[in-house]
Amino acid sequence: MGNNPVSHQNLPPQSSQASASMIAIDGPAASGKSTLALLIARRLNYLYFDTGVMYRAVTWAVLAHKLNVLDETAVTNLAEQAQIDVQPPTQEDGRQNDILVDNQDVTWAIRTQEVEANVSVVAAYPGVRRALTAQQRRVGLKGRVVMVGRDIGTVVLPDADIKIFLDASAEERTRRRYLELVQRGQEADYAELLVAVKMRDQIDSSRQVAPLRPAEDACILVSDGKTIEEVFEEAMAIIQKSKA
Repeated sequence: MGNNPVSHQNLPPQSSQASASMIAIDGPAASGKSTLALLIARRLNYLYFDTGVMYRAVTWAVLAHKLNVLDETAVTNLAEQAQIDVQPPTQEDGRQNDILVDNQDVTWAIRTQEVEANVSVVAAYPGVRRALTAQQRRVGLKGRVVMVGRDIGTVVLPDADIKIFLDASAEERTRRRYLELVQRGQEADYAELLVAVKMRDQIDSSRQVAPLRPAEDACILVSDGKTIEEVFEEAMAIIQKSKA
């Protein structure tokens, strides 16, 4: 992935042909889409870009500034002003990137249960989505990118060549998130996480702006009961078939 920050200001220029190399991967929280996208990006030598970290970063900033997450105007203003950067990892602690908000490393801070419980509210605000979608689209249109989110195939990159919607049951996704937190030494409550996951699904799928849903031309993969290797091979088969 090189040594340049993964932000639209620092991405290397791509040829016009590269603009036809866009892979969009959408799905609900903890469905495994980020892991899948990273594996695909490494296999194809494409840029890996998880747009969800931007919404998490804004949510973290809202909480850090002690703003009311229900104050849409204040949250939107912060999203428009905050400098969010995604860069190659500088620490070997399991991170895929460094996530910076105004030059502060928040890579793991944006993965807390508090951020998890509030990010869907923040991400539902039209102003927040406008502020971040424009940045995401600039990255995607350069091509040779695997972009992950909840509205990539429907809003950010509706012309993506390949669209995959990765799904899993709420219980399976909660189990994964629980284990992720525990492995990092953080406290976690499965029952509380399950409630948060289901609530987030409801908010994400019912919001007026860019609701979570598969694009009409997306291939739907369900990861319950499958290893990441099995899901990866299914996804690569879809990609190879599309390229053929």
